[in-house]
Amino acid sequence: MRRLGNTFNCPVCGEEVPNGAKSCPECGACDKSGWSGEAESSGLGLPDDDFNYQKFIEGEFGGTPKKSPMQWVWWIAALLAFLSMLWAVLPK
Repeated sequence: MRRLGNTFNCPVCGEEVPNGAKSCPECGACDKSGWSGEAESSGLGLPDDDFNYQKFIEGEFGGTPKKSPMQWVWWIAALLAFLSMLWAVLPK
C-alpha cells in the first residue's frame, strides 16, 4: 500500500483511504478482504511461478510459426544465388 501523508491508496480499487479507516469508502475492501501485499499484486494479472510460457505460446498460436510464401521465395533465391556463385568458382 502506498502511503500519501494522511491517506493511502486502496490496493483493490486505487482510491485514497484515510489512515485508520476500517475499510475503503469506495469499494469496501478491508484488511480481511484485500489490504495485504498479495492483494496489491494480485490485480496485475501476472502469471504464477509455475506458468509454462512455451506451452502457452503453442496453445495460443498453434506451435511453431509457419513460413509465408514470400519467405519461401527468398529461400529459393538465396539457394539459387549460392549455387550460381559455387558454379562460377568451381574449376571447369
